[in-house]
Amino acid sequence: MTKSYIWPLATRFAHVLLILFFSISYLLGDFEDLLNLHVAFGLALGVVLFFRVLWGFIGPEHSRFSDFNFSLNDLKEYMLNPFSKTKEYIGHNPASSWAIVSMFIIGFLTIISGLLVYGIQENHGIFAYLHNGFFRDMEFIEDIHELLSNLFVAIIAVHIAGSMIDKFVKKGDAIDSMISGYKKTEKKADIRLNIFQKLFAFIWIALSLFSLYYLIATNNIFVTNHNVKQDYAALHSDFVDECASCHIIYPPYLLPKKSWEVMMKDLENHFGDDASIDDMTNISILKFLEKNSAENSTHQAALGVLKSLKDKNDTIIAISKTPYWVELHKDIDKKVFKDERVKSVANCAACHIDFEKGMLENSLIKMPKGLK
Repeated sequence: MTKSYIWPLATRFAHVLLILFFSISYLLGDFEDLLNLHVAFGLALGVVLFFRVLWGFIGPEHSRFSDFNFSLNDLKEYMLNPFSKTKEYIGHNPASSWAIVSMFIIGFLTIISGLLVYGIQENHGIFAYLHNGFFRDMEFIEDIHELLSNLFVAIIAVHIAGSMIDKFVKKGDAIDSMISGYKKTEKKADIRLNIFQKLFAFIWIALSLFSLYYLIATNNIFVTNHNVKQDYAALHSDFVDECASCHIIYPPYLLPKKSWEVMMKDLENHFGDDASIDDMTNISILKFLEKNSAENSTHQAALGVLKSLKDKNDTIIAISKTPYWVELHKDIDKKVFKDERVKSVANCAACHIDFEKGMLENSLIKMPKGLK
């Protein structure tokens, strides 16, 4: 046996980036306030995958798809004999060949579905134009994204398990070769990169790393926030003059039409105070509230409120009493709302930056220092 140079630096480095970018993106998916970073690492993963696919056509021997083993018979033999010696493969064995291609396909589908969710639900990125009344109910896309992500993890787990069996049971050197680039072969089988492949490899790695910086550090088309701050005073001065004189401005999309109608009909008993106004002003404000209510908004919070109020005749008029609000805030310690900087559950602006301008996003949540 001799050692042959099988995996060039580009293939090995990309392998590390794929593991790193996917792992970070997957873990960040559980933190809603880090959604932008989740998307950035996911898209950077897409860049690495894209170049790796191209590498599969123009790269050196063993890195090319034409060198992969897709024989079902060989796959069957390899899988049915996990703990015994099987045929040695210089490049990818049948199991890794199928696993890698599966990861490429599932990876791209995961990224695309993620961008769709980001656009439809959050109104961010290249699919923000789908953030409208027709598409906003399509929550199944988020379910598909999560399913694909978990399927990706499952394939990786099987791939890792196979690699462990190869190293510790079959005494192979597949893992070692992905570190050093060298693999034991019966005869010398070194690969050599031509000038074009070297140039491509340099561009591949450079752009993969730069893409992550670009996606995190710049306001680019892939993460751009298309939600617009609202100047409610300019939109309806009476709404601000009459309502904001006593409390913060609540974006109208946080309650349905019926709730606003019930509230405006009984201002004499407005949460324990008499907030009566003349009839003409009352009608004017009500029309503005109904026009901008949850039913007429594409905001994710509006959809959440509507879905939580299963009975369309529900007349909850306190936003903090809606099932949607209660569910989102159930894990927050009650002492937070009693803190002198917050004072009550009604003071949304204490933690939500630009709340009074209609902005209600996870990335804009900042609780007062010392509170959790």
